[in-house]
Amino acid sequence: MTPDLRSLRLDATTVLLPIDIQRGFDYPPWGPRDNPDMDDNGRRLLAAWRASGRPLIHVRHDSVHAGLSLHPAHPGNAFRDGFDPLPGEAVLPKSVNAAFIGTDLDLRLRRLEVRSVVLFGISTDMCVSTTARVAANLGYRTIVVGDACQCFDLPDGNGKPIPAAEIARAHLATLRAEFAEVVDTDAVVAALQRHDA
Repeated sequence: MTPDLRSLRLDATTVLLPIDIQRGFDYPPWGPRDNPDMDDNGRRLLAAWRASGRPLIHVRHDSVHAGLSLHPAHPGNAFRDGFDPLPGEAVLPKSVNAAFIGTDLDLRLRRLEVRSVVLFGISTDMCVSTTARVAANLGYRTIVVGDACQCFDLPDGNGKPIPAAEIARAHLATLRAEFAEVVDTDAVVAALQRHDA
């Protein structure tokens, strides 16, 4: 995370991408998770972003597999409380991990003359990480809000679980090393407030 809240700068065309903040992750087979503060941090981030007037595009995972909790016919496809798009806010449906694959996200961003994107959501190691890596490879300045992300325990292949907190720590470290700036919610809110002052 960024230790100095004064170091983060966000230009007026930076786009916020809330990723897959959907009710389906509260259904099986999703298991134990990290970061119980994810929803509170995400809602605070979203409120500050909206107040700043910057653009945002809500990313929603529409599973192509009927019966899964993120399929459009399942109630789990809906956004979690406090994360519903407001009228006029764009929603980008996707069906794979990266929000850029099989969608027009890159085209939308280039039409808005966007150079920087801020990502948060679910899950840290899957759709957030994959989208961040592709964004960086496409030349966008990529910022991941680590304390507004969440992931789940995973099996290690030998019958033992890897705790979600360890998975998140490793993935955020990898993103920080090569693909993105990893910051926290306070840093983003402070940057938005400085710009508006």
